[in-house]
Amino acid sequence: MELNKLTAHELIEKIDKEEITSQEIISSLEKRIKEVESKVKAYTKVSDLNLLCPTSNIKHPTSLLKGIPISIKDNICTESLNTECCSKILKGFKPPYDATVIKKLKEAGASIFFLKTNMDEFAFGSSTENSYFGPTQNPWDLECVPGGSSGGSAACVAADEAIWALGSDTGGSIRQPASFCAVVGLKPTYGRVSRYGLIAFASSLDQIGPITKDTRDNALLLNIIAGPDKNDSTSINTDVPDYTKSLGLDIKEIKIALPKEYFLSGLDPEIKDIINEAINKLKSLKADFKEVSLPHTEYAVAVYYIIATAEASSNLAKFDGVQYGYRAKGKLIDMYKKTRGEGFGEEAKRRIILGTFVLSHGYYDAYYLRALKVRTLLKQDFDEIFKEFDCIVTPTSPTSAFKIGEKIEDPLKMYLSDIYTISANLAGIPAISIPCGFTKKGLPVGLQILSKPFNEEMLFRVAYAYEQNTEWHKMKPKL
Repeated sequence: MELNKLTAHELIEKIDKEEITSQEIISSLEKRIKEVESKVKAYTKVSDLNLLCPTSNIKHPTSLLKGIPISIKDNICTESLNTECCSKILKGFKPPYDATVIKKLKEAGASIFFLKTNMDEFAFGSSTENSYFGPTQNPWDLECVPGGSSGGSAACVAADEAIWALGSDTGGSIRQPASFCAVVGLKPTYGRVSRYGLIAFASSLDQIGPITKDTRDNALLLNIIAGPDKNDSTSINTDVPDYTKSLGLDIKEIKIALPKEYFLSGLDPEIKDIINEAINKLKSLKADFKEVSLPHTEYAVAVYYIIATAEASSNLAKFDGVQYGYRAKGKLIDMYKKTRGEGFGEEAKRRIILGTFVLSHGYYDAYYLRALKVRTLLKQDFDEIFKEFDCIVTPTSPTSAFKIGEKIEDPLKMYLSDIYTISANLAGIPAISIPCGFTKKGLPVGLQILSKPFNEEMLFRVAYAYEQNTEWHKMKPKL
């Protein structure tokens, strides 16, 4: 039995029945990584497979997760383990503490991989090509990108090199790679999951979330990582329900909105047909659909890249070679300049410069302040929709996975890859991407579901209903 291909909830059931052990799961993953990692490159370093979680980390069999390992994106702090954001400037950085989500996972009995998943440097990108360690490849087509910035997390789950994984989502960085790799990816409500220990890209947009093989695993993982945290002032002190209880509920008469702005020019016709088939499947399950308008959607990309880069330029100011990470040689001022010049990649430099510009004297009001005002209008659009509807359904991405190198020289074209996912981050609402089909070339397509703040139960309810009536989530790439 190839244990690495099973979901976490299937493995937990087998451990409960004493059919398998946690060590057997880890051995199965080790074997799979040896077989395919050289093709996929989902992890940052695989020079020594002994870096995988040792048996000494396996928790007692009575714990919730029973030692099942989880893969972690390279921007989530893990005590004494390299956390480098796939950037030269953080080379060799070992955090002195665990992120809150890591602490919660350990308390629940998870084992943490000593291997981190690949990502775009500081989460700046939509393809995982902007990594100091080189690009990750899509398990469904090794010539294509896996999406980004959580491309490594999505690819390792899709390739069965991991049971499940954590990613982070600032403008679609969990959902878009989930769509490209045919896995389930959730961006929780802003404040639902602690950001303590997540190396910040844009603090008002970032959220940690789960990437899994099916919806049940996603709900189970959110149960563990969600909740308030005294170390994170933006985490919300509200009760965390058992998300698995929303699975299996019917969606009869659930009111679903279809925003017309997400189905206009720019959406690949083949993707549109696949999304319409998914909508018809939900209609057959008695869900009610109605076309609506989110009138400020056209401004989302511009607003996002003003706010996100402004916050990024501020957050990255602390990386100067003094306290940790890469340090260039030279006297103090020269050392600062050389460290940042040599340590940051091209996309990081581009975003720092853009963010510094929109915050500079004379441009703050014209760009940054105006973007904040339009962000409020975008949120109000969603607030109005959720007065009448339970959720919103859209494509996750306007295209399927594109070729490696196809968009890397055209930043504006790359930025448009997140056009359907950005608005959820600006509004702070939860959103999930689930597999809903494949193109004629065999590339995955994702369906995005959005709901009002702190109503992740609705996302899981609709996603699970669709999943149980289709086979897309069961399909595996041929590596």
